[in-house]
Amino acid sequence: MIPAQFDYLAPTTVEEALAALAEHGDDAKIIAGGQSLLPVLRMRLNAPELVIDLGRIESLRGVSEDGDALVIGAMTTHTDVGNDPLVAEHATLVAKAIEHLADAQVRHRGTFGGALAHADPAGDLGAPALALDAEFVITGSGGERRVSAADFFEDFMTTAIAEDEILTSVRIPKHTGWGAHYEKFVRVAHQWPIVAVAATVKTDGGTISEARVGLTNMGSIPLRATAVEQALVGQPATDEAVRRAAAAAAEGTNPPSDLNGDADYRKHLATVLTRRAVLAAAGA
Repeated sequence: MIPAQFDYLAPTTVEEALAALAEHGDDAKIIAGGQSLLPVLRMRLNAPELVIDLGRIESLRGVSEDGDALVIGAMTTHTDVGNDPLVAEHATLVAKAIEHLADAQVRHRGTFGGALAHADPAGDLGAPALALDAEFVITGSGGERRVSAADFFEDFMTTAIAEDEILTSVRIPKHTGWGAHYEKFVRVAHQWPIVAVAATVKTDGGTISEARVGLTNMGSIPLRATAVEQALVGQPATDEAVRRAAAAAAEGTNPPSDLNGDADYRKHLATVLTRRAVLAAAGA
């Protein structure tokens, strides 16, 4: 289908974008890379009067260091994030997840912040952001505020970003030296994950000293497998020990049932994929 008619604005500063949002309110829609919004517009599931394109705001692009954190601009493309040496060294889990995100064309156009703000529970970046305790920097007319990943995802495709605010960057605490792996189960290439697991672990002499595990498509928002994380600490990075811990992966989840599988199937997948992801992250 063809989208409904709309006006188009391409500001060059965050302040200009915020002013346009304040002026047009509910009638305006932000577009980043467009990989999520454009299909919605074509299907006329949303028909804004104004589309505000953030693509010309250079201050929203790039990866930098700020003490013990990496700062990723919201308009940085998936390709640029995935290829960045700082991300590879200090946030390996993000780089691993981006390897599995859609296809090369989408990674080239889609943006890191845009995907996270879209907040699809089947998206590949929510679980890694949650597992790494990311902070989301949100800017409005009153200035900046930071929201933890645990509070950012509120419900199905709903985040803490207010209608008059913009996600400007994501801060990720450095996990230097941690092993990481993103295990994704699909039926066909480039499909949204039926279930995926983001795991990053710190080992010491073959023993897991810390662990972070995020679950994709196991509820209306990305989830932390906290029971698994706690069970892994102090355990050897062996198949038997990890299998025991991974058995708790589905605790507290509420996965959907659809043509790709029912909720019980997804709960079983979560335990299998968690075991695989943790073992791979631990180098076992």
